[in-house]
Amino acid sequence: MTRRTPFDPRLVALGLLTGAAVGVWAGRRAQSWTARPAKPGLIDWDRARAIAVNMNREAALTATERIRLDAEYTALVDRTIPLVSRFTGLTLPAERPEIYAFDRVDWINANIDAFRRMFMPIERLKLNEQAANPNVVSVLWSGVNQSVISAELGILLGYLARRVLGQYDLALLGREPIETTGKLYFVQPNIVNIERALGLPSEEFRLWLALHETTHAFEFEAVPWLRAYMNAMIEEYFGFITQDIDYLRRGMDGIKVFVERARGSGGDNTSWIELIMTPEQRRLFSRMQATMSIVEGYSNYVMNGVGRELMPEYTTIRTRFESRQQQRSPAEKLFIRLTGLDLKMEQYRLGEAFIDHVVRHKGHGFASRVWDSPEALPTMAELRKPDEWIARMIAPVVETPRP
Repeated sequence: MTRRTPFDPRLVALGLLTGAAVGVWAGRRAQSWTARPAKPGLIDWDRARAIAVNMNREAALTATERIRLDAEYTALVDRTIPLVSRFTGLTLPAERPEIYAFDRVDWINANIDAFRRMFMPIERLKLNEQAANPNVVSVLWSGVNQSVISAELGILLGYLARRVLGQYDLALLGREPIETTGKLYFVQPNIVNIERALGLPSEEFRLWLALHETTHAFEFEAVPWLRAYMNAMIEEYFGFITQDIDYLRRGMDGIKVFVERARGSGGDNTSWIELIMTPEQRRLFSRMQATMSIVEGYSNYVMNGVGRELMPEYTTIRTRFESRQQQRSPAEKLFIRLTGLDLKMEQYRLGEAFIDHVVRHKGHGFASRVWDSPEALPTMAELRKPDEWIARMIAPVVETPRP
């Protein structure tokens, strides 16, 4: 079940490039900006930041509050580290993740910086294209696209900044050394709002959040191959996005490409995002979804196992929080569906159900074999039918006879 408001930069990035409905809405919201000359590149980062920040100017933290809260969350994370290590059998590197208490603008700034790293190869491609084709039509069309995509990114981040409680920020994408330690963010205004709205004890609820994010840190920093594996998939994924940008800049001709993809998909996909992918893109997307489902599902399993022993009010916190997550307005449900964020929620459900099933039938040690290697990860089909993964992992390895 969903533990916190979902945030996945890959899904947001995909929504940026293919979410036509949200793009139109974002474009209307951005009309006051369109009179300005377009800056070089695919996204006007200053514009995106300004839109997101304007949605979240209230509830800023003071310098004194930041120091106090940084220490508070650091103490909570330090408290959970030995418990998660003992439960999972994993060990963090000597240097633990950096820990920060954020307000909403802090969170926006951190994630804008992350998106800039993600889009760097595409930005370079766009700059080269504009230099090679400086005609008026090309520049005008690029400006329109930039306004819509920049505004959409701003609105998405502005929306998420009001809902995200905690985030494990993983340094991926080849822009930083793979060995770089991740960071843990706790968005204090949102945490306080949830505590008040649900009547939750602050210390235990914050410990609950710290436990979840700490578990993610163990997964990505104590499993030696996972970060490189995710990095490779994301690099490949952005290669596909670069190809699709070429279609999007062609206007209606480009839209027809996506329509034809949807028609050729057979209609057997559950999400509109998958409908507009090529078969090759869908296979990659499926691998990414399966991996993140295990990341989220295993994290939830650990959180449940450790949390019940650690917190007297654990069941109350979980029940109230999950109940609130299900109470969304029709407009919010539509927004989540259009942007693809519902896929993140499905990751929680599928992953946790898979891990719980395997543990129930084969034990925690067997379930932990998902971390043996990339090949040991379940496929999306196996996530829905865990017994098939169990059978595959039990089956003896057949060695090819030597000639």
